[in-house]
Amino acid sequence: MIRLSVITGILVCLLSACANDDQFTIEGEIHHAGNIRTVVLYEGDRKLDSVFLNEQGEFVLRRAAANPRLLTLQAGNNKYHLILQNGDRVMFRTDLMSEGNTYELSGSPLSEKIQHFAGTITEKEQFEAELEASFATQAAGLDDAKLTDLRQQFMQKYREHMQAYTDAAIQFANEHDDLAGFFAMSTLDKELAEAELVAYADRIAGRWNDNVQVRQFVEEMARLKRLAVGQPAPDFESITPDNKRVKLSDFQGKYTLVDFWASWCVPCRQENPNIVTQYHAFKDKGFTILGVSLDDNPGSWMRAIKDDGLEWTQVSDLQQWGSEVVGLYRIQAIPASYLLDPKGIIIAKNLRGPELATFLKKTLD
Repeated sequence: MIRLSVITGILVCLLSACANDDQFTIEGEIHHAGNIRTVVLYEGDRKLDSVFLNEQGEFVLRRAAANPRLLTLQAGNNKYHLILQNGDRVMFRTDLMSEGNTYELSGSPLSEKIQHFAGTITEKEQFEAELEASFATQAAGLDDAKLTDLRQQFMQKYREHMQAYTDAAIQFANEHDDLAGFFAMSTLDKELAEAELVAYADRIAGRWNDNVQVRQFVEEMARLKRLAVGQPAPDFESITPDNKRVKLSDFQGKYTLVDFWASWCVPCRQENPNIVTQYHAFKDKGFTILGVSLDDNPGSWMRAIKDDGLEWTQVSDLQQWGSEVVGLYRIQAIPASYLLDPKGIIIAKNLRGPELATFLKKTLD
């Protein structure tokens, strides 16, 4: 004989869909999936789980998340950003034939907020893909000089578009003072939105400490802040080709471009004629340069200095990427540069081509 309590329990389970507060659930439908057979759940770059689609393109994913976690659901090349925690029961639906990577979602308030920003992210990614394809087409067959000019033109287009995207992300974060806002800010380009990201990290410091991605972001921004515009440039000492020791602090009193380059770096060598031009245009107006080479061969280094007409002070410990100053300034690619004011404060970074000339003219003329 079946007891009334058992029947009641079954009814409750059916009516509540057997919700489990010790985990979250994603019940999804993916239409026109084509050759896609699985969906994958990521946290950052770490794969958490995956599940097969059934013949109707349906799937169910269950995981535990004691605190809200920023996750990505991926089907083929399509990515959907979520913030989930235990007790969330998400209903997800998308059609891979639809334009703009649109999707329907309910059951997670924070994920629903992100959904409102998803279109902005998709538009940005489409712009980046189209810009890259257009550059590849126009760059075919160009000589080095024309290629450099074209790259600068495209970088200007990229920066202008990314400024609009940065403004949109900041507005969204101001309207959503929660993890959804954090997610939008975390998608920004660290080089182009450095000041905004550092300020945001200061604003959220101490909040959401139970979220590992937030902690990592705040820690990363603290490291970035040491080299941000407005901060004093870290001092260092290195060696000239004639074995003299030189400190960066020796250059205080002038506007100083700290230029990281190497003889083997083609983009660096292509930029050198522009730097030579700016040096001669502004050296009598309080401007100088300290070249920091990532070479490991003294002969190649000194030949490049002579061939390119680099008349300013040059230093290197000939350790390439193992150089202490490379770590100090977090150099990940060259050419790279920091422009300092006479007090040694960073006032600009990575100015090249016309941007360097424009900034120096505005500052020193």
